[in-house]
Amino acid sequence: MASMTLYAQNSDKPSKKEEREQKRLRKISLFREIEEGDNLFNREFSGGARLNTDGWTGFLEMGFRKTASRVNFFQFEFSEKRDAKQDRSSRMIPAGGGFYISSTPFVYGKMNNFYAAKLGIGQKRLIGGKGNKNGVEVNFLYYGGLSAGLIKPYYLELTNDSGDPNTRKIVKYSDDIRDDFLNRDLIYGAGGFGRGWSEMSITPGLHARTGFRFDWARFNDVVSALEVGINAEYYTKKVQIMVDQEGKSFFFNAYVGIQLGKRWNK
Repeated sequence: MASMTLYAQNSDKPSKKEEREQKRLRKISLFREIEEGDNLFNREFSGGARLNTDGWTGFLEMGFRKTASRVNFFQFEFSEKRDAKQDRSSRMIPAGGGFYISSTPFVYGKMNNFYAAKLGIGQKRLIGGKGNKNGVEVNFLYYGGLSAGLIKPYYLELTNDSGDPNTRKIVKYSDDIRDDFLNRDLIYGAGGFGRGWSEMSITPGLHARTGFRFDWARFNDVVSALEVGINAEYYTKKVQIMVDQEGKSFFFNAYVGIQLGKRWNK
């Protein structure tokens, strides 16, 4: 009876070869789920950049899956807005003896740099899954939140009335020096990116965005996506970027962006 019991136990226990095969099949199943299966990871973190019709944006995003087709996400953005008429250029300045020097690049007629820091919450909804590793996952998204408009004075380096490049002053725009500020013959170049931060003012606002996100990553645990859409922002005070352009409170743009990141399970 004892020998029969031992034989029965040995016959029920899988052999080492069978164990290796089962382990291999489990790995294949997991690999297929990561590569081709439905995207069901419940956490994701990514970052990226967008090119807007009125500037640029960098952002970080944290997502939390609610259902198989819905993901809630938080996003922090930092962007710069540019007027459609602003143009970065430089000029050749006489240095004497028939020689010329090139000025540092500047934006003619610019009054302020306008940046925006944004924090918001949104949701993306699955329209179509990848189907296989060569497919593209398509999501529709909507998003909104709070904005802080950061207005920094723009500085120019001007020469004196004689155009002597060795006698220069760094100024920001004011009505008192309007004629000099807009006189191309006196502009030596931009006053430097580091100037004006201590004089920056903050204007609160709201923002909203909607668009489509196309994720082409081969593996579901990787975020590799292209996003296109439209964005709207409203600020409580009018913001003036250029001297000869009226300030405005409402900004609207279209954008295209790239996004890279990682997904995982909690």
